[in-house]
Amino acid sequence: MNSANPSPQRLIIGISGASGAVYGLRLLELLRDTPIETHLVVSKSALITLTHETGLSWSQLKPLAKVCYSNQDIGAAIASGSFKTMGMLIAPCSVRSMSEIASGVTSTLLTRAADVILKEHRRLVLMVRETPLHRNHLRTMTELAELGAIIAPPVPAFYAKPASLNEMVDHTLGRVLDLFDIELGVVKRWGEKSDGLPNLDGAEPGSHSLD
Repeated sequence: MNSANPSPQRLIIGISGASGAVYGLRLLELLRDTPIETHLVVSKSALITLTHETGLSWSQLKPLAKVCYSNQDIGAAIASGSFKTMGMLIAPCSVRSMSEIASGVTSTLLTRAADVILKEHRRLVLMVRETPLHRNHLRTMTELAELGAIIAPPVPAFYAKPASLNEMVDHTLGRVLDLFDIELGVVKRWGEKSDGLPNLDGAEPGSHSLD
């Protein structure tokens, strides 16, 4: 191991066409001023959703990432397992993208990059945004989990008592980034005070039986 030249902290960010484009947008904003090198790939449908839900265009999204790729560029660096990364996070992940990744028959750079992450046994986190779920959706999620992917739907944590939608989004993304050991200070952690120290003032919330 060459400790003098450690591998760069690269994280692939995928945004697919499901509702919830704010998750991908905010993720890039949170990581922009960190040492994490973000590599962004966005599906065609995601650009439509992005504009509809946030009013932003591709030209406004691009500067938030360190490196951007066309979703049709199957020769991009992130399409190769030899390109070292921490893993990939798709926020949000549509059912179509999820299904393509599970099948291994990938037609875009976004799904090809995810397939590469799986074959290299790196961390793949899918913020699947769909409800309700039918049996085939659940079967596909199970297949992906068996392959090593982490299914992390963007479910709000009401115990954190978010005062705004922005706080809710940040907390959700902070919990997902925990899976990559990335700490940005946006998570209100159970049993901890705001300074990150354990809550020692009496019993912890939720410690009393309701039976």
